[in-house]
Amino acid sequence: MGVDGVTGEDEGLRRRGCSCGKDDFLPEKSFKSWGNYVQALKETPNRFMNRVLTRSLDSTELHEIKARSQHEMKKNLSWWDLIWFGIGAVIGSGIFVLTGLQAQQVSGPAVVLSFVVSGVSAMLSVFCYTEFAVEIPVAGGSFAYLRVELGDFIAYIAAGNILLEYVIGGAAVARSWTSYFATLCNHDSDDFVIIVHSMPNDYSKLDPIAVVVVCVICVLAVLSTKGSSRFNYIASIIHVIVILFIIIAGFTKADTKNYSNFAPFGVRGIFKSSAVLFFAYVGFDAVSTMAEETKNPARDIPIGLVGSMAITTAAYCLLSVVLCLMQPYPKIDKDAPFSVAFEAVGMSWAKYVVAAGALKGMTTVLLVGAVGQARYLTHIARTHMLPPWLAQVHPKTSTPINATIVMLIATAIIAFFTDLKILADLLSISTLFIFLLVALALIVRRYYVSGETSTTDRDKLITCLILILGSSTATATYWGVSENNDWVAYVITMPIWFLATSGIAVFIKQARKPKVWGVPLVPWLPSLSIAINIFLLGSIDGASFKRFGIWTCVLLLYYFFFGLHASYDTAKESGENRIGDGWKRVEEGQSVSTVTASGVSLDEAK
Repeated sequence: MGVDGVTGEDEGLRRRGCSCGKDDFLPEKSFKSWGNYVQALKETPNRFMNRVLTRSLDSTELHEIKARSQHEMKKNLSWWDLIWFGIGAVIGSGIFVLTGLQAQQVSGPAVVLSFVVSGVSAMLSVFCYTEFAVEIPVAGGSFAYLRVELGDFIAYIAAGNILLEYVIGGAAVARSWTSYFATLCNHDSDDFVIIVHSMPNDYSKLDPIAVVVVCVICVLAVLSTKGSSRFNYIASIIHVIVILFIIIAGFTKADTKNYSNFAPFGVRGIFKSSAVLFFAYVGFDAVSTMAEETKNPARDIPIGLVGSMAITTAAYCLLSVVLCLMQPYPKIDKDAPFSVAFEAVGMSWAKYVVAAGALKGMTTVLLVGAVGQARYLTHIARTHMLPPWLAQVHPKTSTPINATIVMLIATAIIAFFTDLKILADLLSISTLFIFLLVALALIVRRYYVSGETSTTDRDKLITCLILILGSSTATATYWGVSENNDWVAYVITMPIWFLATSGIAVFIKQARKPKVWGVPLVPWLPSLSIAINIFLLGSIDGASFKRFGIWTCVLLLYYFFFGLHASYDTAKESGENRIGDGWKRVEEGQSVSTVTASGVSLDEAK
């Protein structure tokens, strides 16, 4: 196999286009017969250690892994496209639906501060994503970044949560679409759902309109990325005009008396809202998955990601201020807050403009999410952790049709059954978990390079990272379980975080400098991102963590019975575990010097 990972057999595959046979789902040696599968299961511990200790290379992600899709994605996106994709991906049901619920029941007018906290956390994550996306511009986004820095197993767990994030996010937006459509038609949202009283309350309202909307989005996402970009561009312009209308018209009806009780639920309410409202910022990571289709990633990605997040944060803060100035917070409607607020101040006609704008916004969120989630799934399937059939790129449309359809079928099913609040809480957990892993991976990337970082510096780095994670977790746990505002525990945990971050900055030499664009103030900004993300996790309810735990168990079952063996065989066959032909194995910072016949290095115990 050559360095670019494309053999004559690969070329034949590329000419054939998308196919659908047994070998497209389980082509690996371990699944050729029951005997092979039983033998693979017996080797599970060794194979698991192999995958845990194996880190990918930038070049592997950029060439060999990408070549497994059989066809290239077209490079036709500019920074202008990415900014509008970012705005279209983020501004949707988070601001138009959850703002009302959080302002009314959790944080009051101080919801604007909740958006600020969530926005700061999201912007820190944007910086981390940007450095990775510039240097590893592939469709896999954070999955690819984590494979390179934290290894296969951590990347797989993150991948499962990335997919959960997109499916749940799409389902939540689709259900919100129905609520605003009902407002536009002068109906209550329950008029457009089917209520099944025999089912649990959180799953009893069946939403067929959400399913239809997801199906239409699927068609648009399958046809063309550039076509999706044009649709998103036009829809996002209309969306921005509506947002400006809401802000300007809303301020003309502002009553400062509504701000007299600014934080009725205290500081705890502000942070509880921040954790849930992080949902409003979900979607910007979809922009990083389009790096493979960007003309000039080094220039376009930083402008697209940072620019779209700055615009979004400013818009959210202004919109939340306007809403709470128009109505006293107890009277804010939790389903369609802006439409009802305009009706309450005597501008009933404006609620139709708001509803139409919200529908436009949520449509673009669904479209960009569909484009992004399919690219994540495509890259994950390229590693064979999921069936490689999902990695196929159609020769005519140059889009990952199989991945797009599968993800949107899952989105439609969940949107049909599940209540918005359950979706929002679970989504925030998955997203915050992924973002803290990406921030952790960035610190590892800067301070640890195989063969260059000394053992002493490696051990210092591991110790400091454990202290950062431990102190952040302790702070979040104490915040989550304590009923009072006692600050004594924070006097212990926060200095530990500060000293651990200082230890990396002062005592460990950076092993790698960014080639084009880099996060400023490393390790402080990524360390702060880790701390804020973990802290926000501590503000989410326990029931959501139980659902998160169930999903993680499902991921592990699939991994140990299928994904582990498929990815192990693929790595072995592609030459990842061989020295020859220019390939090397990276394990605990060392190149493999000796490899056994089974493809497992003799140095694995190191």
